[in-house]
Amino acid sequence: MKCEVKNLENQKVGDITLSPDVFGLPERNDILFRVIDWQLARRRAGTHKTKGVSEISGTTRKPYKQKGTGRARQGSLRSPQFRGGAVIFGPVVRSHEIKLPKKVRKLGLKTALSQKFSEGKLVVVDSLDLKNAKTKDVVEKFEKMGLSTALFVGGEVPNEGFVRASSNLFNVDVLSHNGINVYDIVRRDYLVLTKDTVEYLEQRLK
Repeated sequence: MKCEVKNLENQKVGDITLSPDVFGLPERNDILFRVIDWQLARRRAGTHKTKGVSEISGTTRKPYKQKGTGRARQGSLRSPQFRGGAVIFGPVVRSHEIKLPKKVRKLGLKTALSQKFSEGKLVVVDSLDLKNAKTKDVVEKFEKMGLSTALFVGGEVPNEGFVRASSNLFNVDVLSHNGINVYDIVRRDYLVLTKDTVEYLEQRLK
């Protein structure tokens, strides 16, 4: 599986052979769904909380006598039927995290990479180094490459100038190769990897 290596000027500078074990898997939307569901569940803080009867501040006195008023009997103004009262079966602080085997997570990442390659939306560049780290220059380079929405993954620590110049651009994300994940790959149209990132992924996922 050969793929062209380009620079940020959209000029071909070489070729690279991609491993079919990482970039040649069949499409599996069910696996992608499970991994994305797992990722988004882990992001939830789970700090939502409502107050029960015992937590509402207010009097414990009975509002009025049990009989003789013609009204429904009441035992507390903190009950849920009153304004400012308790919430019944409301959310409590909890973890939304779900379990997912490591093998499925690994398969999900390989499936996402394979899907981008099969769709022709995987771009391999030699590096993300910039001489002029300005947003205007980055936009021009993206237009040359035909990229409108993309995820860039470059090395253990992405080029600082590239990260700074692209930080204000809508629909453009930059990650280190340690931070690559299924959700960010799927939510962007194109995936741009550096050569060293490809080597890292093949070593990690084989």
